[in-house]
Amino acid sequence: MILYWNIFLAFFIPGILGYGGGPASIPLIENEVVQRYGWMTIEKFSEVLALGNALPGPIATKMAGYIGYEVGGIPGALVAVFATVAPSLILMIALLGVLYKYKESAKVKRLTLYVRPVIALLLGLMAWNFFVESYEEAGIWQTAFLIVVSYLLMEHEKIKIHPAFVIVGALVYGGFFL
Repeated sequence: MILYWNIFLAFFIPGILGYGGGPASIPLIENEVVQRYGWMTIEKFSEVLALGNALPGPIATKMAGYIGYEVGGIPGALVAVFATVAPSLILMIALLGVLYKYKESAKVKRLTLYVRPVIALLLGLMAWNFFVESYEEAGIWQTAFLIVVSYLLMEHEKIKIHPAFVIVGALVYGGFFL
């Protein structure tokens, strides 16, 4: 029973603190799953994140379902998915009227502006951890090649491939060359 409580906390706390949507809560989930409970290595977590990004739908719930299943089977997956959506569900029910009333408030808009740098920092730290792991496992040249090619495929004006296809391409590349 304590396992399911820990699964619940591992996904409920990031759900409460992850202001800005699923991507903003990914570093918090990584902290809980990898650092706090040790259910996965950073490498395994990055693989789950890559697969989750390659599939359609919200990333946090897909990751919660997979990680919850890995840790506690089907009940673990159900607990993790519920814990991921519960904070938003509870807050939306409780605060819907207040949010609707003040959605155009300058204070609310300023709050959102001030939270963005923190979210950017969290995502940057997670990206740095993934880079270090990739550098240690695949080497600098493979890592640099994948970074440059991925950037060009997603950001070059004439190419502009959807990130999901870039992730699938990186998975195929890793399957053959790493």
